Amino acid sequence: MFKRMLSAFGVGGPSVDTVLDSPHAVPGEVITGQVRIQGGSSDAQIEEILLSLVTRVEVEHGDHERAGTAEFLRVSAGHKVKVTAGQLTTVPFRIALPWETPISAVGGRELPGVVVGVRTELVIAGAPDKGDLDPVLVGPLQAQDRVLEAFGELGFSFRSADVEAGRLHGVRQELGFFQEIEFFPPSRYAGRVNQVELTFVASPDELVVVLEADKRGGMFRSGGDSFGRFHVSHEEALRTDWAAAIDGWLAKVAESGGGHAMFGGHQEHYGHEYDHHGHPGHHGQHGRRGPGMGGMVAGAAAGVVGGMILGEVMEDVFDGGDEGFEE
Repeated sequence: MFKRMLSAFGVGGPSVDTVLDSPHAVPGEVITGQVRIQGGSSDAQIEEILLSLVTRVEVEHGDHERAGTAEFLRVSAGHKVKVTAGQLTTVPFRIALPWETPISAVGGRELPGVVVGVRTELVIAGAPDKGDLDPVLVGPLQAQDRVLEAFGELGFSFRSADVEAGRLHGVRQELGFFQEIEFFPPSRYAGRVNQVELTFVASPDELVVVLEADKRGGMFRSGGDSFGRFHVSHEEALRTDWAAAIDGWLAKVAESGGGHAMFGGHQEHYGHEYDHHGHPGHHGQHGRRGPGMGGMVAGAAAGVVGGMILGEVMEDVFDGGDEGFEE
C-alpha cells in the first residue's frame, strides 16, 4: 500500500492509496483491490485511473545486459472520477494475471531477482501521474510447483532467477519476455554440467517446460548448451514423474552432446536442442534428496533485502522482434 499526495492539484490536494485485497496470486488468477482517493481541501476530478502490471526485465544489447521495468498489461479502472473535498472515494478493480506472468514467490517466500507489481497511474488534466508499485507475490501453478519440487528432490540448488526480454524458439508466447530460474546441478553431475536453467511458458490449456544445460568442456571450459522441451496439459503435468524425466534428460546431457527428453512424441532436432511434445510418465516414489524448492529459495534469500527498486521504464522494449536461444 502506497499513499501519496497528488501534486498536480497543489497543496491541499487529494491523496491516493492502492490496496490489493491479497498480495498473493498465481498466473491466470484474477487479483482484486481498491484505489482509495481521499479528498483534499476542494473538489477535484481525475480523468482516468489506469492500472498496469510491471516486472523487472533484463535486456541484452550485444555483449551487455541492462535491467529496467517493463509493463505487460494495462487496464482502466475508472473514467472522470469526481473526488469530493474531504470525502473518501473508492474505486474497485480487477486484473486478470496473464498465464505467462513470472513467478515471484515460492513457498510463500520472495524469489530473489524477480519482482512483479501493480502500478497506479492517474491521468489529471491530460497529464499522467505514475505512482509506486504494489508488489504481487506470484506463486507457481500447481503444475509448475510439481516441476520445482522435482528439482529439490533431485538435489539441485537454487542459483538465481531473472526475466529476460525475447522469445523462445518453437514456443508460442503472448508476452515478449520469459523467466529463467537457474540451478546448480546435483553433485553427481559436478564437473560435467555447469548449471541448468528452467523456463515455464503456461497457457490455459498447456504447460511448456524448457530446460537448458550448460555443459562443462575440457579444463572446465563451456562445452555448449543442450535443451529439452516438454509440452503437457496441466492435468498431465500433475501425473508426470518429473524427477525421472529431468534426471533422465540430464544424464544424457552429461554423457553426450545433447539431451534427449524422456517423454515420447514428436522430436525435432536443431543444433543442440531437442523438442518433445511430452506425455505423462508413470508416477513413482523418489527419495527426497534435497530441501525442496521452498527451502532452496529460503536459503538463497537469507540476507537479501526485499522490495527491490526497479530501474527506469523502457518504453516499447519488446518491439524489436523475436529473440531466441543463442546458437
